[in-house]
Amino acid sequence: MIYATIFHDDKEQLCCIDGVGARVFLLKHFFEQELAREEAPSSMIDFIRCYDEKWTDKIAFFFGQRPEYAIPLEEVKLLAPIPAPARNIVCLGKNYKAHAEELKGQIFSDKLPEHPIYFTKPDHTVIGTEETILLHSHVTSKVDYEVELAIVIGKKGMNISKENAEDYIFGYTIANDVSARDLQHDHTQWYKGKSLTTHCPIGPWIVHRSALPFPLCLDLKCYVNGELRQHGNTRDLIFDIPTIISDLSRGYELRPGDIILTGTPAGVGMGFNPPKYLKAGDRVTCQIEKIGILTNPVGD
Repeated sequence: MIYATIFHDDKEQLCCIDGVGARVFLLKHFFEQELAREEAPSSMIDFIRCYDEKWTDKIAFFFGQRPEYAIPLEEVKLLAPIPAPARNIVCLGKNYKAHAEELKGQIFSDKLPEHPIYFTKPDHTVIGTEETILLHSHVTSKVDYEVELAIVIGKKGMNISKENAEDYIFGYTIANDVSARDLQHDHTQWYKGKSLTTHCPIGPWIVHRSALPFPLCLDLKCYVNGELRQHGNTRDLIFDIPTIISDLSRGYELRPGDIILTGTPAGVGMGFNPPKYLKAGDRVTCQIEKIGILTNPVGD
């Protein structure tokens, strides 16, 4: 099942999407008619908080019997699946060996991490597919791209075992961990260089975990103006998803709607000689197998 946040009829709405038929179904119809609720959840976070695993099949069956509710995908605007995260987005650095190696001697140490490296991005970085990545050229001259698999947490938990990690996942989406490399270098700690407004495109939707069971083996690709820059696979993660969730949750409460970026493969702009940083007019396309495509223009 695919869930999305869209702008339709002059307001933000929740929907499920038929990826094959490119059709959109507003979830309010399911809540009103199947569950007899007068009001549907008002946001994706609220939807995740109240989500019942039985709904996965029920929603598919409900809309399968009601084609009259279908809206063509091209008639709606896809927003970021969670346009306003409740907490900072948690990210992992140096979580693909080849990426860590391509940046040796620059802003990273030469050693591979023995433990996950965490940093965060604030909510104002989030934009959806087709929204513009701003260069902030008065602040930085080295804006880079990073395609990443993003985990969306489904329920509250702390001190989670690796064996139970999958139970705490709601689904997966695509993220672009846009980075200002000069700020990342100058400030030593990565927060400022990772936190400029519009520097975390996410989308185009969330694929429920039932469609992508463990172990994940998904190809990731990133193109800039049609040129393939990054190509990796989640099987190459240094710290896999069960390890990430288990380690992060040790003494740290995960909550519904939390977003975790799992790291990027080799091929970032900083890794080229000379570097290939983003410039106005570029188009960045991030693609993950079985999830979809996230694409954004770049502007001043």
